[in-house]
Amino acid sequence: MAEERPIWGIHMNRRFGARPIDNGFIAIGWLSVGDLSQLSPKRESYKKAVAAVYPNIKPGAVPVVAGTLFKFVHEMKKGDLIIYPSKEDRMINLGIVEGDYQFLPDADEMQCPNRRRVRWTHQIARPTFSQGALHEIGSAVTLFSVRNNAEEFMAAFDGKPLPSEDVDAETGTAAAAFAEEEVEDFVLKRLKSGLSFRQFEYFVAHLLERMGYHCRVTQATGDGGIDIIAHKDELGFKDVIKVQCKQTLNTIGQPQVAQLYGHIQDNENGLFVTLGSYSTPALEFERANQNIRLMTGDEMIKLIFDYYEEFEPRYRMLLPLKRTYVVATDDDGLSE
Repeated sequence: MAEERPIWGIHMNRRFGARPIDNGFIAIGWLSVGDLSQLSPKRESYKKAVAAVYPNIKPGAVPVVAGTLFKFVHEMKKGDLIIYPSKEDRMINLGIVEGDYQFLPDADEMQCPNRRRVRWTHQIARPTFSQGALHEIGSAVTLFSVRNNAEEFMAAFDGKPLPSEDVDAETGTAAAAFAEEEVEDFVLKRLKSGLSFRQFEYFVAHLLERMGYHCRVTQATGDGGIDIIAHKDELGFKDVIKVQCKQTLNTIGQPQVAQLYGHIQDNENGLFVTLGSYSTPALEFERANQNIRLMTGDEMIKLIFDYYEEFEPRYRMLLPLKRTYVVATDDDGLSE
């Protein structure tokens, strides 16, 4: 039965971009260990190989790395289900393992030679899932079993509606204690489910006003796809920006962007705002036309964080957040 199939979660090098999806594979690293299929199919053999190749690795990390490699080669089977949370576009990719283990040391520059073929079946925006499901697949390890929220993910694999989650104010107050990615998920969920499409347009206008623009939200119908007129001067004679808002987590395609562009005059600019992301052709269209800008959900979140202290109380109630501090790491560029 399909529901009895193991469900695996995997994290891959962010620099892969869309290649795992486009080319149908999953990959993990540890190139120096070599072809894993040549090792004895026992966990102890994998531990010895990892310790021999990486003599400076912490003793406690040896079984973790060895376990990841062993599971990828011997425990994962063709027909198993795979979940890949992509940080590149904030999508949850669902697929079916279709290939046996392969060692491809010359496959790319990422030094991730351990591969399996995958047939990807679904791409679903992160905020569609419950916070518990997102927390489980946010595991710190590279390869892991998905158990606690298996029923929710099986529904996604089967194309069934996912259970709605009431992201209330109490949850929002606790959000400051979440990991950064979980806070971002919370904000997107609130903007998607906590506002009507019309209220979302007013929210975008409010954000632009905090950034120093004067804004006018157009009428609900007959606006030609233009939801907001923004400009720098109070009378609206200079630097006119025509804004289209899409309260969706899906990917916006080039035709929708081109439609907005068709309403922009030579002396005007266009801004497309969405909670989701854009297709490659849409981004290429943006690069080819200097007077149009595409804002993703991730970019909107960053602006919300930047201007949150200036928000009106009603929008702070919608997004109850508070600033917190964490210990800086070497990645923050603060260490010598």
